[in-house]
Amino acid sequence: MAKVPKNTWILIILLVIGSMFGTLLGNLLKDLFPFLHYSQTIGLNPATIDLAAITVTLGLTLKLNIATVIGFFIALFIYTRL
Repeated sequence: MAKVPKNTWILIILLVIGSMFGTLLGNLLKDLFPFLHYSQTIGLNPATIDLAAITVTLGLTLKLNIATVIGFFIALFIYTRL
């Protein structure tokens, strides 16, 4: 199998996919494994800048649970194997 050059965008895409997959699994398996659903929200509340002609809203919030972190590590493992 050919090696793919290491690219930051590939890492970011894999981390986003891994986090979404981990969150999905955490939500699906929360009845069997309640510890997977324990979550913490971190980030910045949305801030709005109103300049009359344009309004800009900026914000970033991450809702991390145990399954999401596991998805991050799986994505990192896949990235190192590329």
